[in-house]
Amino acid sequence: MASPIKRAKGLSDRAIAWLFVGPSIFLLLAVNIFPLIWTINLSFTNFKANRNRDVEYIGLRNYERILTDSDTWLTMQATAHFLFWTIFFQVLIGFALAYLINKKFKGNDLWTTIIVLPMMLSPAVVGNFWTFLYQPQIGLFNYMITFFTGGDPSSFSMIGEVALAPWAIVIVDTWMWTPFVMLICLAGLRSIPDSIYEAAECDRASKWRQFWTITIPMVLPFLMLAVLFRGIENFKMFDLVVQLTGGGPGSTTEVTSINLKREAFEKWRTGYASAYAVILFVTVFGLASIYVKALNKVKDR
Repeated sequence: MASPIKRAKGLSDRAIAWLFVGPSIFLLLAVNIFPLIWTINLSFTNFKANRNRDVEYIGLRNYERILTDSDTWLTMQATAHFLFWTIFFQVLIGFALAYLINKKFKGNDLWTTIIVLPMMLSPAVVGNFWTFLYQPQIGLFNYMITFFTGGDPSSFSMIGEVALAPWAIVIVDTWMWTPFVMLICLAGLRSIPDSIYEAAECDRASKWRQFWTITIPMVLPFLMLAVLFRGIENFKMFDLVVQLTGGGPGSTTEVTSINLKREAFEKWRTGYASAYAVILFVTVFGLASIYVKALNKVKDR
């Protein structure tokens, strides 16, 4: 009987390639493609997971209900608010930190490690940690704010007031993921050849002119890549919001992922939730595709 090694030697290159790639393709189909197809199929039904009888195909009725539901648009608005401000602050602060760290100084590596620490923690740990900090009576956050304003620490609650709860989540997510943006920007800054700056200095270009004509254009693809990564991740943000506010107070911080979870696992409207998931998938996929095309144009300049 021939050994496995001898039998493998008799296979063609195409067969060997399929031998290695086949398991990965099978896992991709089993974990990603099949659930997607099944979800699309359920989105056209009135299926409920806790009552699997009397299932009917109702066409596009679920999609119509979702797109005409005012509560859906409120959750979209909350998600858009969260997306815009977290990305804005993370890119702004992340690039500033990367620019400073790129300047060689004593203790550079130590400060880089300290700054990166928040993104090493799990969202559950971060959520519990900041929930404690946000407590009006004992939380350090309120005492820090009132130290500069001179007010009463218990006069406001970051996660208990409608006007402040969205910003409480923005602050925590910015604190946690700004280091990720910083690392991407730092990679972009260190990829710029020193010879370009030396040539600019020979032409007597000021530091400000070098920043706007060399640094920004060459780091821009890295910045856009960071925005893409953080945009996709924050669009499906769930655990951090649940730990901090649970979607409250009321439904002020109820982002799309929390609303989807409630429809699927609290109200058990599985068909409706499947249609909701398909709409979110198409939205993210469409926006990401347009954004990637813009990113490729910037890279090809």
